[in-house]
Amino acid sequence: MKFNDLGLEPGLVSAVAAHGYRSPTPIQAQAIPPVLAGRDLLAGAQTGTGKTAAFVLPLLQLLKEPAGRAPRVLILAPTRELAAQILESIRVYGANARLRARVVFGGVGEQPQIDGLRAGCDILVATPGRLLDLAERRLADLSGVQYLVLDEADRMLDMGFIHDIRRILKMLPAKRQNLLFSATYTPDIRALAARILVKPVQVEVTPPNSTVERVVQLAFRVAKDDKRHLLVHLFENGANGEGRWTQALVFTRTKHGANRLSEQLDRAGIRSAAIHGNKSQSARTRALADFKAGKLTALVATEVASRGLDIRELPQVVNYDLPHVPEDYVHRIGRTARAGNDGHAVSLVSEEEAPLLRDIERTMRQPVPFAPTPAFARIASPAPAPQQPRATAAASRAPGGSSHRHRSRAAPRSYGRRRSGGR
Repeated sequence: MKFNDLGLEPGLVSAVAAHGYRSPTPIQAQAIPPVLAGRDLLAGAQTGTGKTAAFVLPLLQLLKEPAGRAPRVLILAPTRELAAQILESIRVYGANARLRARVVFGGVGEQPQIDGLRAGCDILVATPGRLLDLAERRLADLSGVQYLVLDEADRMLDMGFIHDIRRILKMLPAKRQNLLFSATYTPDIRALAARILVKPVQVEVTPPNSTVERVVQLAFRVAKDDKRHLLVHLFENGANGEGRWTQALVFTRTKHGANRLSEQLDRAGIRSAAIHGNKSQSARTRALADFKAGKLTALVATEVASRGLDIRELPQVVNYDLPHVPEDYVHRIGRTARAGNDGHAVSLVSEEEAPLLRDIERTMRQPVPFAPTPAFARIASPAPAPQQPRATAAASRAPGGSSHRHRSRAAPRSYGRRRSGGR
C-alpha cells in the first residue's frame, strides 16, 4: 500500500515522500481513511508507530486553505516536547500548504504565544495547562474548533490533566470531529472516549501495553550502588559485545537522580546532559538538540521525556531506574526502534526493583530476559581537595610579610580512571 492509496492529495504525498517515507505504517493505513471520511476515531497505538502522521496528514487535507484567525484544529498533548514534535510534523507534511500552525505550552514566556494567537492560526497545538490559562483570560479563542485531537490521552490523564481537559471541552463547539489516540486503554480512557466520541471507528494496531516488536529487551542484575559503574562499562563495551555505545537515552526516577547521573557520566568521559521538568524549556530544547546532533552520548531523562521525544535512529534506551508504573516502561522503550530501525532496551535491576520488573512483565505478558552481569570496574569518586592550614594573624603580620593572607591553590581533583572524550 502507498500513501496515495489512502485518498491523500498529491501535495501531501509528495511532502511525505520528501521526508523519506514511501509506505504508510499500520496505524496510518487504518486511521487516515476514516478521518478523511469525517468519522470520530479511537486509536490504540504505541509511541513510535507513526501515529502523529496518522492525524496530521488527513487534517491538513481537510483544512485545505487558511480561514479566519481562530484555530479550526486543536491538538492537545501532555508534554512540551510532544507538542513541539507535532508542530514540526505539521510544518514538514504541510510544506506545500499555506496553513498556519502555532504551539502553546508552559515553561516559556507567554507573550510570543499570545502574539501568535492574535495573528491567527488554523492549527493550534497545546498542552492543557497553558491553553486553559490563556483561554480563561480570553487570549485564546476556541469557538471555531472543528477538529479536536487528544494525543497520548492516557499520559495526559496520568499527569492529572483530566480536570483541565474537561474545562477545555466546555469551551469548544458541540459539533466537531474528535480523534483520541492512546497507547493504553484504561477504564479512565474508555470513560473519556465515551464522553467525547460519537460512534467512533476503533483502530488498534498493537495489543494493549505490548512493546514495539523491533525492540530487543535485556536486563542485568546489579546492586543499586553499582549501577553507575555498570552503566559506564556498557557505554564503553556494549551490552552484547556490540562495541561502544554511540548514543543512549537513560531514564532515572527522579530529577535529582538525573542531574547526579549526568554529572557522574561526564566525569567518566561520557558527554551527557540531563532533561526533566525542573529544567527551563530553553535548556531542555538545547540538550535535546545537542543529543540529536551527536554532541552528547547520553541524555539522562525523567518520565517527562518518555513521550514526545522524536529521535530517529536512537539505538539504545536504558532503564537506570525501573518505573513504578508498568505502562511507563512501554513508553520509555518505545523511544528506540523508530522509523523501521532496530533498537535495544537495557534495564539495570537492583534487588529492591525485582517486584517492579515482575509487574512490568505481567503488564506486557512477556518476560524481560536477564543476561550475565559483566565484570566492571568501579569508578573512583572525586577525591576531596586537600585542606591548607589557615595562616594565623601573627604569621600574616610577620616581619617582611604581606598584610594579606596567603592564598594557596587547591590541588586538582582526581576522578579515578580518565577517559578520552571528556569535557
